[in-house]
Amino acid sequence: MNPSDEILDIVDENDEVIGQAPRGEATARGLRHRCAFIEVRDAEGRIFVHRRTATKLVFPSHYDMFVGGVVGAGETYDEAALREAEEELGVTGLPRPEPLFKFLYESDRHRWWSYVYRVRCELPVKPQVEEVAWHTFLTDAELAERLGEWLWVPDGLECHRRLRAFREAS
Repeated sequence: MNPSDEILDIVDENDEVIGQAPRGEATARGLRHRCAFIEVRDAEGRIFVHRRTATKLVFPSHYDMFVGGVVGAGETYDEAALREAEEELGVTGLPRPEPLFKFLYESDRHRWWSYVYRVRCELPVKPQVEEVAWHTFLTDAELAERLGEWLWVPDGLECHRRLRAFREAS
């Protein structure tokens, strides 16, 4: 199936389902939907970082420090988080990602409820070639150095900022 044809739940400002639409239409019209963001760390505590493929519908060829994606119609955030993490990392048997917090991401073109998770992946990764053009694991310091150098997905940057604030408040 073409990713643009995937059916998504369309939600209101309270994250309540108000309808459904194909992913391509939701993106083109800026309809509010749901996404899962998963911070993946390896056994050494390094963060999985990747560059999205040039064929991605949203933010092609941008770098991201989260795996994840849209929540399908009728799917829970938790189900989407595990599915997306395993798909993008190319693994099976990943521990269930731990839910941390939810926020509404809004820009001039995009709007989605974003549930943030974390998971430790000690399995060898073989990222999905349709999603990931390049990948590595970076320390927190290495990631911080590259934040001003690489072209990052804006929602991932916002999620990263909120995750840092969440950790500082915990």
